[in-house]
Amino acid sequence: MDILSWLDGTQFWHWWILAAIFAGIEILAPGVFFIWLGAAAALTGVIALIIPGLGWELEALIFAVLAVVTVVYWRNRIKKGAGADDPAALLNRRGEQMIGRIAVLSEPIQNGRGKIKIDDSMWRVEGVDLPAGTQIKITGVDGAILKVEAAR
Repeated sequence: MDILSWLDGTQFWHWWILAAIFAGIEILAPGVFFIWLGAAAALTGVIALIIPGLGWELEALIFAVLAVVTVVYWRNRIKKGAGADDPAALLNRRGEQMIGRIAVLSEPIQNGRGKIKIDDSMWRVEGVDLPAGTQIKITGVDGAILKVEAAR
């Protein structure tokens, strides 16, 4: 029995078994990747059940297209989910959480360096020289040093 004759005998449930295998791999090695391949295999099985006699070549093509579509969908969804609306996106990156905030200089910026108090913490800042009491806008972060400019 050669491989081509075996492939000619594929049924819809073969795709469902492949979907279960991908789900098992996802359980053993989580990374939210194999589950999408499993979803593509399951959908291919449903299509093969609805439209019997597609041939293994067309079924493999359907699986490949669905796999690419589901993985690309997942990647794009993750990028959207990790935006500013997601509180976990900036977890443990406290300086980046400050970007865009307006604050008042606690100490003047002299020679490009100064300090501000935000909430309960003092932060070192860098920017153009400004007197204490000036409203500033946080524009960036470099480690634990905030980059600031005068608020307009």
